[in-house]
Amino acid sequence: MKKIIKSHGLLVAIAILIIALDQILKAIVRSNLNFGESWSPFSGFLKSFIRVVHWENYGAAFGLFQGGGVVFGLLAAVVSLVIIIFYSRIPHEHVLMRVALAMQMGGALGNLIDRIRFGPVTDFIAVGTFPVFNIADASITVGVALLLFALWYDERKEKARLRASETAQQDHSETV
Repeated sequence: MKKIIKSHGLLVAIAILIIALDQILKAIVRSNLNFGESWSPFSGFLKSFIRVVHWENYGAAFGLFQGGGVVFGLLAAVVSLVIIIFYSRIPHEHVLMRVALAMQMGGALGNLIDRIRFGPVTDFIAVGTFPVFNIADASITVGVALLLFALWYDERKEKARLRASETAQQDHSETV
């Protein structure tokens, strides 16, 4: 058990934090705003630009692929399972990669909870003309971006290490 906690502790902690924040905010929106109703704490231009809107989504993040709720629910479960299985294979020093996967899993499970409990996912963050989204959607998106950055950064580090190794070998062969 200690081994599992040590290898998956960050994953569980981040995922639970995202799920809790997502579900609490969705519950507040559902209990305080009627479907389609919006509210903004701002005045003037910001009032129409940044709003809290009670919206339902039967598709993927940001309202894409409407009607695919069951497929996306199954996909969220499969992705979460794959993350759990392969998470321990990621070296502990690859913190960005581990955080990215935890964010993706937390977001996927946050929306999966909605699909199981209500059918549609509750979305509530409206910024400008961008599709309405929620904390889980944002977490998945930031997690994917962070994962891509981590992969790019690790690849750059590996190329630099290889160049340094080749230079050291050349220097050694020239001195011999």
